[in-house]
Amino acid sequence: MNHLPVTLPLIDIKPVDHGTPPATSALIIYTGGTVGMQYNRRGELVPMKFEQIRKKMPELRQLNMNLSVLSLPQPIDSSNVTASDWLGLAALIEENYAHYDGFVVLHGTDTMAYSAAALSYLLENLGKTVVFTGAQVPVGRIRTDARRNLVTALDIAVARHSKAGTVRVPEVCVFFNDLLIRGNRAKKVESEQYNAFRSENYPPLARAGIEVEFNDRQVRHLPSAPLHVHQNLDERVVILKLFPGITERVVRAVLEVKELRGCVLETYGSGNAPTAPWFLQCLRDAQARGVQILNVSQCEEGRVIQGQYETSSQLTDLGIIGGEDITTEAAITKLMFVLGLGRSPHETALLLAQDLRGEITSG
Repeated sequence: MNHLPVTLPLIDIKPVDHGTPPATSALIIYTGGTVGMQYNRRGELVPMKFEQIRKKMPELRQLNMNLSVLSLPQPIDSSNVTASDWLGLAALIEENYAHYDGFVVLHGTDTMAYSAAALSYLLENLGKTVVFTGAQVPVGRIRTDARRNLVTALDIAVARHSKAGTVRVPEVCVFFNDLLIRGNRAKKVESEQYNAFRSENYPPLARAGIEVEFNDRQVRHLPSAPLHVHQNLDERVVILKLFPGITERVVRAVLEVKELRGCVLETYGSGNAPTAPWFLQCLRDAQARGVQILNVSQCEEGRVIQGQYETSSQLTDLGIIGGEDITTEAAITKLMFVLGLGRSPHETALLLAQDLRGEITSG
């Protein structure tokens, strides 16, 4: 997908006549993923066109809303998603923002958390709901989760407060199985069960049972400023995961990548790292070259608290940025986004430490 706005054919799904005209509208952006896959002759799952999905889901016409679909010319496996694709998705939402009440992005599960986090940063002052969803089982299978996930995601995308009539969830989210999760808090934790995503450090925004029960206190406030879509991401970043026995050669090979500008450092526990002189010198050398280093815990729960132990206090002394309770997915995309703003090193460090879109719990 080119990151510039492109003209794609719209597929309208005409609703069944319910006696009253639909009061809401939603745009489905189909990128690919398991939700829209079928088996080829060799028994491998490959993407199919959305037109085939529509035929397998006639219940979409039963929804009392105006539905349209933008389908990428070539559906992609989420393992092949790039930063350029994220910019393209943001551009498509910007192009269609005024015409729909909400948006649903059908996406592969493997990198959905990365994509949702990236879009949360790119869509500043988002005043409508963008829901990422997909499936663990292709829509053509009898025991698929695709139908429930898509139908519920559409309901959430157009949800409004009953009294005020305002947008219920003005955020980029992930809906899967029965949970609505803030997009930059989501993490894929399961590949064989339907409950594929969790949010360990932040409560779900909603739970879907017989009714969708919203956790309004956890939802971000509706912005007063207009939507601002950012158009730059800096891909000159890496993730360095620490492990016992990691060598200086490995650390230097990662941190000395040509033109590197940012590194997510996955440390132990509450942000602890080796105190070996060679390791600390590697970090100093990287910083001297202008590399921003963001400290993120390898633990799924908890947070980075630099200085709690001696093994993290030296990181604080070096000026390494503590990532609080941010996920790795949200951290690496935040690095791309903030570096893409082109700010000074000091301003960049301040932004990386701040909560921009609800991705960290300050304090």
